[in-house]
Amino acid sequence: MKRFFGITIAALMALVVSGCAPTVKNVKWDDPVVAGSHMERKLKDLPELDGPIITIAVYSFQDKTGQRKPNANFSQLSSAVSQGSEVWVIDALKRASGGKWFRVVERIGLDNLVKERQLIRSTREVYDNDSSPSLKPMLFAGLIIEGGVVGYDTNIETGGQGARYLGIGLTKQYRVDQVTVAMRIVSVQTGEVLLSVAVEKRIASYRTSADLFRFVDLGTVSQEAEIGNSLNEPVNYAVRAAIESSVVEMITKGERQGLWKFKQPVHTTIHEEKSVNEDNN
Repeated sequence: MKRFFGITIAALMALVVSGCAPTVKNVKWDDPVVAGSHMERKLKDLPELDGPIITIAVYSFQDKTGQRKPNANFSQLSSAVSQGSEVWVIDALKRASGGKWFRVVERIGLDNLVKERQLIRSTREVYDNDSSPSLKPMLFAGLIIEGGVVGYDTNIETGGQGARYLGIGLTKQYRVDQVTVAMRIVSVQTGEVLLSVAVEKRIASYRTSADLFRFVDLGTVSQEAEIGNSLNEPVNYAVRAAIESSVVEMITKGERQGLWKFKQPVHTTIHEEKSVNEDNN
């Protein structure tokens, strides 16, 4: 009888392990890759600006949520959201329509830039006896982008499903978080807020597992096996996607309000094509 139970348990464990084998992944040390997102195509495919390129400044794009990384066991001091979101704002502005929309001027490291220019100027005056203003004046921006990550909500949706039969169980759980980004464009000359948008991006996580639990030998011996896999969408990726979506929405909303215009593609009519062909012949 014990032999029968042993064979049965071994077969069930093999069944569980083989059924969940695709969930087991080998950890690999991959080479660094260029960060990307699914919004890059939309940024690149934006219509070109009908007019001179816009000079714009980004001073900061802060985390205004105050949230810490969620943990059910203890409190963490690490922030839940990246503290350097302005990097993605600048990158999105530079990528809009292949860089044909905005000229982004440095403002986050403005102190370092000013100090370096002063160093160049003083060095030339002392060692080269050059008192002429050889440095070009810095560009000034007509528009400023402000805003930040204003919301990070956890466990806005949770759920799962599972079943167990003869000690063999399969479970699947999921959780959805949400990050909210707000962005606005301010006129430097008047201080008026010209545009304001808010974008929400959900962060999905799920976990699957299979386990085997049986008592054998009159309840004095237990056998247990478990295997599982979990996948969490990076918060940094969600923040970047929300920021890029905000830039796309800002550009399209500004065109609808008449702040700028899209360059219309040139369409050649059939009559014009016929005239060109006759002239070539």
